[in-house]
Amino acid sequence: MSKRVGGILSAGLNGINFPVKTVEYLVVAGGGGTCGTITGGGGGGGVLTATGYAVTIGSPITVTIGAGGAGGAGSASVSSAQDGQSSVFGSITATGGGGAGGSTGRTGGSAGGSGWFVTTVVSGTAGQGNAGGGGAGNGSSILTGGGGGGAGSAGLSTNGNIGLTGAGGSGLVSTITGSPQVYGSGGSGGGKNTTTVVGLTTYGGGVGASSTLNPQAKGANGIANTGGGGGGAPDYSAIDTTQSSGGSGVVVIRYPSYLAPATSTTGSPETYVTGAWRVYRFVASGTITF
Repeated sequence: MSKRVGGILSAGLNGINFPVKTVEYLVVAGGGGTCGTITGGGGGGGVLTATGYAVTIGSPITVTIGAGGAGGAGSASVSSAQDGQSSVFGSITATGGGGAGGSTGRTGGSAGGSGWFVTTVVSGTAGQGNAGGGGAGNGSSILTGGGGGGAGSAGLSTNGNIGLTGAGGSGLVSTITGSPQVYGSGGSGGGKNTTTVVGLTTYGGGVGASSTLNPQAKGANGIANTGGGGGGAPDYSAIDTTQSSGGSGVVVIRYPSYLAPATSTTGSPETYVTGAWRVYRFVASGTITF
């Protein structure tokens, strides 16, 4: 006999689950990497989430997980900082976060922050992310990079007079997996002779490095499967050292657990039921068929 859950039959005749017609999704692209000296933070990967995505029974849906942008050489300009790669679920594409260096940050899902003395603010992709912050300097004694943009807010521009690097923009909180997680945070900027490095490490974006704290340091990497941007580089950042990379992306799909499971998947997604939901979490590219 069918069981009723919240007024809806949990299974059809003889225990057969009803077919899936629509799903809820979260698509997060890879975050941007950094390179150079006194750089902005990498932009967070673009974030797209919505309900009501229509599926066709028996037709595989492609899932692509965007890698985080690789960090470039410590002495290089922004050209060697890689943007994050896009993540895809069927017809939905989230754009990778922009890379950041010692010059102007690049656009992306969220944009990378600009480096020292570059006050330019670069926009992100509308509906997916926000702008990166501008850099600043106080003569040659204090130099600071702007924060990378995040899916929830823009990266902050710096205050060179008091030695604060730009904080990375906040990400977006989602409970689609069954527990809260922040996605698409920007990395904070790096600096020279900064006394405080402002960053949102617990939210997935990397913290920028300070030459006062450690002249040979590099910014922290963005956290994997959150789309966090990499942290900015300090002054004299170990010239031959590769700088920080962005965090890889993720795709999560869920729908009511009384509906039929997927008939097949590739890419080994994590699959489970939590509360009233059936969840598929992809951290590698693959397919899902209902």
